[in-house]
Amino acid sequence: MHSLKVLILEDHPFQLMALHQMLNANGVFDVLTAESVESACQTLSRRGRVDIAICDLQMDGADGLALIRHLAESGLAAAVVILSAAEPCVIESVGALARQLGLNVLGCVPKPATSLVLHELLRRYLDQESTKLAPVELPVCPQLLHLTAPELAQCKDQWVVHYQPQVNCDGKLVGTEALVRWQHPRLGMLSPAQFLPLIERAGLFDTLTWHVLDQALAFSAQYQTRTGAALPVAVNIAPQLLLRDDFHDQVKAALQRHAVPANALTLEMIETAGSALNEAQLEGLLHLRILGCQLSIDDFGTGVSNVQRLLELPFSELKLPSEFVRGMAQDGRKAAVVAGALIMARRMNLNVVVEGVETLDDLLAIKDLGHPVMQGYFIARPMPGGQLLEWITMRTNASIQQVATA
Repeated sequence: MHSLKVLILEDHPFQLMALHQMLNANGVFDVLTAESVESACQTLSRRGRVDIAICDLQMDGADGLALIRHLAESGLAAAVVILSAAEPCVIESVGALARQLGLNVLGCVPKPATSLVLHELLRRYLDQESTKLAPVELPVCPQLLHLTAPELAQCKDQWVVHYQPQVNCDGKLVGTEALVRWQHPRLGMLSPAQFLPLIERAGLFDTLTWHVLDQALAFSAQYQTRTGAALPVAVNIAPQLLLRDDFHDQVKAALQRHAVPANALTLEMIETAGSALNEAQLEGLLHLRILGCQLSIDDFGTGVSNVQRLLELPFSELKLPSEFVRGMAQDGRKAAVVAGALIMARRMNLNVVVEGVETLDDLLAIKDLGHPVMQGYFIARPMPGGQLLEWITMRTNASIQQVATA
């Protein structure tokens, strides 16, 4: 770890010395120290960007929040550690604010820190750097801004579907989520963040959704031809589609067209304002549920009326977003939220999918709370259908080999 560059903001001389010695013991020797926010800002200005900033909160003069704000605005730290003797809820809330400001928060640690805890935080940073677990959100692609709605629609064949595996706690594949990408002939593979705002602005979200649904069912049918069983797929549904009176009929027609059983399709519904369904539309959803389709409430817990929607509509599954899962192993409050959702789901006979599983620690923490279905970068990134088939074959062969050598 000798290549890391770390800044310590700490106004207590003994704590400062102890942290410095613990960093040295962990192989970190490029250590900058500051006893005030003003001094820390001057040091960063003079010495440049650091890998990790360890920030105390309570001190004379400006408190640690001022440095966190400065780091967010200047980009002078790749990651931060919140270290304080403040109440745990205060430390965690500061960490949440830092994340909202765009900072990579490695941990929120009460004083005094131990060498073991510090070693784990350093290891976590190095793991992030080596594997780049966190996805990078790119802005809307400027080369596409000039395209009109008809021109965007003509690019439909370039909209491709990638599939992210969903596994149970034993590692067995139980399904996939279909996620759209744009394979542009000149710009290469574009992420949803780079083009979805343009699709929505052009009024083509319905077109995109039906395209993804059709591609996902076609792939499920292909898998069924190879293995004898359809591959379960989850497709995000544009909320406005649910307001269409013919939604049920079109989904049913797509299932029949591809000869895929209804129970292999999960429709993921995102909570939005103003999307109340009338009786006819609710009846359409009920027809799909009676047919065998699954209905999932996506990003559960992030909408203002998620629980109410859960009671109103015939959901069979709730999906916990990565905001609740990422860092759960070190955040007791997140673990409590996930545990509560699992208990509620069990009592309501709902399946649970936990997304955003990015580290072994988070996976193990989830297993300690229950047995939901999981997806995330630690398990597998979204991939084209051909690569997914190879991924499945490799896992199957590995399982057979394990049984043979047991």
